[in-house]
Amino acid sequence: MPCYICTTCGTQYSPSSEPPLNCRICNEERQYVNPHGQSWTTLEEMRQGGRYRNEIEREEGGIYSITTQPGFAIGQTAYLVQHPDCSILWDCLTYLDDATLSHVERLGGLRAIALSHPHYYSAQVEWAEAFDVPIYIHEDDAEWVVRPSSRIRFWAGDAVALAEGLTLHRIGGHFRGGTVLHWAGGAEGQGTLFSGDILQVVADTRWVSFMYSYPNLIPLPAAKVAEMADRVSELPFERLYGAFHRVVRERAREAVQRSAARYIAALNGELFET
Repeated sequence: MPCYICTTCGTQYSPSSEPPLNCRICNEERQYVNPHGQSWTTLEEMRQGGRYRNEIEREEGGIYSITTQPGFAIGQTAYLVQHPDCSILWDCLTYLDDATLSHVERLGGLRAIALSHPHYYSAQVEWAEAFDVPIYIHEDDAEWVVRPSSRIRFWAGDAVALAEGLTLHRIGGHFRGGTVLHWAGGAEGQGTLFSGDILQVVADTRWVSFMYSYPNLIPLPAAKVAEMADRVSELPFERLYGAFHRVVRERAREAVQRSAARYIAALNGELFET
């Protein structure tokens, strides 16, 4: 039986003879159902159609970005992080083909997959099975897994180390289990943070933002943003990679704190008059 994929969010469901009636991920206020109606595809259909390919680009030493072209569903960027002891795929894409598999293997392969939040679960089980690796998801977001697998390792608490200097941190916000990945050895030892859109790098890449829903523009409470900023305040990182191929290249740690202060001031009516 096929594993149907929602064309709006790119999430792959467990095998079934017929598509689900609706997408649980999209049918929730943080996402949206396509106004033209729910539609489905499969990975096999995407491969046979010949329209899609994955582009893998070297960003800097030890970091490669992976994007699907033309853009599919949410259109996020995944990152291959080449830690010496644990090469990891940060966040995931729906599309996977033999060319992608071969390219990643030539770059040293994978040891694990880790996810920031449910909007990027996509075809994580396909990737995990292809590379024979575990998937790390915070247990607070377990309810959003729509294709269960024995490869998924639900972790608890506020942090878990995958290898020396490579740590997942739960900071919440966008989802209760919202997670960032800290690589202490990134940016030539100054530290790199991978945030998905838990911390969203915005058009002015000196800043980030924080939202409960991005497509529906629902903000987070000021207290939650302060808590998120506090959780990453002691992590050393010079650079921050966001979900859509945007990067805070310098003084990223300071950028997060400055951005949180601006966001809170705006919510409190202290930033501007309208």
